[in-house]
Amino acid sequence: MHPRELRIENFTYQLSDERTARYPLPERDTSKLLVYRDGSISETVYKQIAAQLPAGSMLVFNQTKVVMARLQFVKPTGGAIEVFCLEPHSSFPDMQTAMLQKGQVWWNCLVGSAKKWKEGMVLTLDSSDAAFKLSATMVARHQGYYTIQLDWDNPELTFAEVLHSAGKVPLPPYIDREADVKDEATYQTIYATDEGSVAAPTAGLHFTEAIMESLAAKNIQSNYVTLHVGAGTFKPVKAETMEEHDMHAEWIEVTAAAISALIAQQGDIIAVGTTSLRTIESLYWIGNKLFQGMVIDWAGIAVHQWDPYEIEQTCTRAEAFTALLNYLTTNGLEKLITRTQILIAPGYQFRVINGLVTNFHQPQSTLLLLVSALIGDSWRKVYDYALNNGFRFLSYGDGSLLWANSR
Repeated sequence: MHPRELRIENFTYQLSDERTARYPLPERDTSKLLVYRDGSISETVYKQIAAQLPAGSMLVFNQTKVVMARLQFVKPTGGAIEVFCLEPHSSFPDMQTAMLQKGQVWWNCLVGSAKKWKEGMVLTLDSSDAAFKLSATMVARHQGYYTIQLDWDNPELTFAEVLHSAGKVPLPPYIDREADVKDEATYQTIYATDEGSVAAPTAGLHFTEAIMESLAAKNIQSNYVTLHVGAGTFKPVKAETMEEHDMHAEWIEVTAAAISALIAQQGDIIAVGTTSLRTIESLYWIGNKLFQGMVIDWAGIAVHQWDPYEIEQTCTRAEAFTALLNYLTTNGLEKLITRTQILIAPGYQFRVINGLVTNFHQPQSTLLLLVSALIGDSWRKVYDYALNNGFRFLSYGDGSLLWANSR
C-alpha cells in the first residue's frame, strides 16, 4: 500500500486526560524509559540508557533551541491579542538570518482573536525590562496563518533578543496551563544552541550531563543536527487519508562535520527524537538526488513529502552522504541549510537509522505514523503497555527506545 492510501483512523488509541504530563519530573533523567527490541518490551529509566546501547553506536541529537514565541500584544482600545510566531517570512533565506534582524522583521504567525484585529490597527507590547517597545502590523492574511511586520524601537537588539525579553514559552496546547519561569529551563534541552523552534524536541528533554558522560564512557558517539520544530509537528491529521494531508515543512541545518561523522560511523545510528530522525533520513534523500544529478530547490523545499516513495533509490547511504559532502565542499559551504517536508509513514524504508529515542505521541498524528513505520503494528503493543503501566504521555512525559524491526 502506498502511504497516500493510509487511513489515519487506523492509527489511534484512547489517551485519557490524566495520562498527559502537565509538568516535568524534578530530575530529567528519572523519567521512565520503555525499551522495545525484537518484539519484547522492558522498562528502565533514562539515567540507565547507556546500558541499552551498544558500544560504538551513535546518538544523533537535535540542537535546536526553543524561542519565546508567544507575544501578548495590546490593541489601542486596550484589548489583548496573542501573536504566536511560527517561522520567518519567505523573504529571509534561513532561520538564523531572520533571528538576527534588527529593528524590523516579517514573520508568519498564528493570531488569537484575529477578527478583533482591524485593518490598519497597530498593536503594541512593552518589554518586561522597558528596554524597548514592540509593535505589530498585519501585512497579509493567508489560509491558516498571518504575515506580521514586527518593529521595535531599540535598533541594537536582534529579533532573538526581542523574543527572549518579550515572549513566553510556547508550551503545547495539550499541557493546558500557563507557562511559568521554570518552563524556560525545563522546556529546553541542555545542549540547545540554534534558536528557532516553537516546540521542544522533547525526546532530548530527558538527557542530562550525567547521561552524556555515561554515553562517552561507553564509547557511544554524540552527533548534532538542527531541525527547527514548527507548530505543525504535533497537530493531529484532519484528513481521512494521508493523500489529503499537506505535511508541514521545517528548516534543517547540518554541518559538514556532522555529515562526515555519519559517513565514518560503522555501528548503529540512533536518532534522539523524531525531528533528528526526519533530518538525517532527509539527508539521505538530498544526497540521493545529488547522486542522480537532480535539481534541488535549496531555498524552497529540498525533500517533498512523497519523494521517498516516488524517487528511485540509486545509491547507498555512504554514497548519498558523500555526494552531499562533496556538494558542500565544491560550493565552499560549511553547513547545509534548507527545508524538508519528508513524511515517514508505514511503507517507508529507513536508510540511515537503526533505532529511535522518543516520547509517546498523540493519537492520529504524523509522529505516530513514523513510529509505526519503524516498528510496524507493534506500536499498539508498545502503547498499550505504556498506558497500562503508568507511563506519562506527550511532551513532558516519559519515553521509549525503539529498535527497528529490521535490525
